[in-house]
Parts: sequence; C-alpha cells; structure tokens
Amino acid sequence: MVFAVQKQPRDILHGPLLPNIISYTVPIILTSVLQLLFNAADLVIVGRFRGSASVGAVGATTSLTMLIINLFMGVSIGAGVCVAHAIGGKQEKTLHRLVHTAVPTALISGIVLTAVGITFCENFLLWMDTPAYLLPLSSLYMKVYFGGMTFTMVYNFCAAILRAAGDTKSPLLFLTISGVINVILNVVFVTAFDMNVEGVALATVISQAISAVLVVMALRRRKDGCHLSLRKLRIYPSQLLRMLRIGLPAGIQSSLFAISNVTIQSSINSFGDVVVAGNAAAANLDGFLYVILNSFSQTAMTFTGQHVGAGLSQRIKKILWRCCICASVAGIIGGVLLYTFRQPLLSIYITDSPEAIAYGAIRFVYIALPYFLCGLMDVVTGSLRGMGAALAPMIISILGVCGLRIGWVLTVFRIPQFHTLEMLYFSYPISWVITFAFQLLAFAIFYRRMQKNSVTL
Repeated sequence: MVFAVQKQPRDILHGPLLPNIISYTVPIILTSVLQLLFNAADLVIVGRFRGSASVGAVGATTSLTMLIINLFMGVSIGAGVCVAHAIGGKQEKTLHRLVHTAVPTALISGIVLTAVGITFCENFLLWMDTPAYLLPLSSLYMKVYFGGMTFTMVYNFCAAILRAAGDTKSPLLFLTISGVINVILNVVFVTAFDMNVEGVALATVISQAISAVLVVMALRRRKDGCHLSLRKLRIYPSQLLRMLRIGLPAGIQSSLFAISNVTIQSSINSFGDVVVAGNAAAANLDGFLYVILNSFSQTAMTFTGQHVGAGLSQRIKKILWRCCICASVAGIIGGVLLYTFRQPLLSIYITDSPEAIAYGAIRFVYIALPYFLCGLMDVVTGSLRGMGAALAPMIISILGVCGLRIGWVLTVFRIPQFHTLEMLYFSYPISWVITFAFQLLAFAIFYRRMQKNSVTL
C-alpha cells in the first residue's frame, strides 16, 4: 500500500506567518480530534449498548491514564523540539541521530508504561476513590488499554518528528485510517461479541497499532535527514540527554497537571455515580476543544523551534501573537458552541439518565466557555519550549495550575457553603488566568535574553 506522504521538510521559515500557521495547524487539529474520537467512540458505544455505568467506568480512568503516560509523552515533545532546532540549523548528522534515538526510546517507554499500568491500575483507581461498582470495569479497561501502550508511544514520537519537519498531513491521514477502523471494531466487539469496556479498549489498541505502523513507514519513506532506517536504530546518549532536558520538564508538568485533575476527579467521585457519568461525558466533549487550542501550542513550539535553529529570532514574537489570536478565536467559538448545543451533545453519550446530562451541562459553564484562556496559556508555554526553555514553564505551570487547583480543593472546596460542583470547576479558569500571566512574563524575559545573546554573537 502506497501513501502520498510528504518526503521533504516544509519551509516554515519564510513567507507570511498567518497563512502558514493556519495551514500547518489545521491538520494537527483534525489529527488530535481523531485521536480523541478513539475515546469518544468508546464512550458512545458502551453508553448506547451498556448504559451510563460503563460510561462512568471508562471516563473515570481518563485522568489516571494521563497521569501515568504524560511523563513519557513529554519526552516526545522534547524530541520534536530538538528535531525542529536541527532542521532549522541544517544539522543533518544531529538530525539523523535524533530520529534514530527517538524510536527506541519510544519502544522502551511503551514497555515500561505497560508494566506499570497493568500492575498498579487497581491500586491507582482505589486511591482515586473510584466508586466500588465501577472498579472492576475501570480496572479491566485500563489493563487492556495499557497492553497496547508501546504502539501509542511509537506513534506519538514518530508523529512529533514529522510535525517538526513541517509534515502535519501524514499523521492526519494515518489517524483517519485507524480512527475509522477503531469505530468499526468498537461496534463489532460490543454488539457482535457481546463485550463491554474490554471490547472498546481492545479496539483502541488495534487502531493505535495500525497508526504506529503507518507512521513508521512514513519516516522510512522520507528522503531527508528524518529518514528512518531500522537497522541503524540505537540510542545516542548526547541526543537522548537533549530530548530529556526539554522533554522531562514538559512531561513532569503534564503529569502534575494530571495529578491536579486526579485530585479533582476524586472530589467529583465523592458526589456519586450520576455526577461521575455526567462529568465523564462533558469532559470528553470539552476535550475536543482542548486539543483544538493545544494544536496552536504545538504550532508555536515547532515554528519557534525552527526559527531559533535558523537564527531568525526577530519573527518569534509575531509567531506568539498570531498563535494567541488564533487560539482565542477558536476557543471562544468552540466554547459557545458546546454550551449552546449541550443537551443534544451530552445525549449522544448518555441515554438513560437526564440527571447525569444536567450535571454534565454544569461543567460547560465553568470550563468550556472560558476555555480560550487555557489556549492562551498553552501557546505561551509552547513558544517557551520552542525557544529551548524547559524548567521555567514547568515551574510556573506547576505552581499556577497544579498548586492552585490542589490548594483550592484542600481549602476553599472544604468550606461547607463552597462544597459544590460549581465551586470545584471554578478552579480551572482561575488557574488559567494566573498561569498565562506569569508564562507571558517568562517569555518576555527569555526573548530579551535571546535577543541580547544574538547581538553579542
């Protein structure tokens, strides 16, 4: 089978920025939406055929799953930034070593994640106060899902390399193919084979395996420094350290984000199974808005990275503000649409509990409508990572997002008159505003320092 994939790096260093940003970002948005459809298909199918309990069982694993895998996903971000720097600086030898280090790193990461996820999933779910009647289903779903984690890691590392090279269309094509297969397998496993959450998890694993194979084939077909030769795979220590230097802080930040979300999920679990089901459906829907906004963060990171590598720092501020404007427009429009059509959208997931739908709608008011603030925060973070800054955005995000939300749960939320679902959700927009302000200050400092260094040189 032959796919029309991009074989040469895309030129994002020249020409007008806004059209380039939009054309680069749209495939990332579509790809990210397709990735979310994996989980959405899981929830919709089990909701239709197995009821809201199964929706809650799958939804209750989301925050925990992100907590476990985000550390390794951060390393893939580091790989993408390093590749962007190497492409911008035309460092072919370094680029070759980065690519051939990233793939075995992905394989090792997947094996570790599978072992941790399968071994400790029940303990983690108990720690989150998962309702007892959901525990067996949630545990089963996680064990099957983590069984295919190697495919997930390989796909994400290789897709990061393609995006750093300017190719966002190939990952879109591959996720389209695997996404269609995922939906078909969901229906087959649940209806024809009478499976429950284990069926939708297995469908996700198979579809991820297909996308991993396709993205590896795409790298093997390239004719530039991103070409992948399986016989030359090895870990180059210096390149691994570069990826870890940028990627580990990003992974730690994402994992701590997940810890704050796990803390909030535990608080949501305390309200009972109906609230858990409503929150799971609403979280899956506003997750689509998040990946749209986060796509502009990925764009800011890649564009900034290549410009830094090429020594074209004068366009970095323009990249930041154009990405911020795009994220704001997308966030406002998306938030309003989610809130306006909340009833029919939530009804796609939940068919047997009007009360659960009502609780899901509460989440849209406090999280979906102000979600553009999260987009602004993420874009600045992406720009900082593209500049090579790793620790500063991590520390700011840990304090501004994780620290505030956890502190909110431990203080404000414990006050009897504030012990409500609404007050719990309110911690999100507050954390976004504070973190965005400090990330923007960090960007100004790093940008000024970079400009000073370039003048000195």
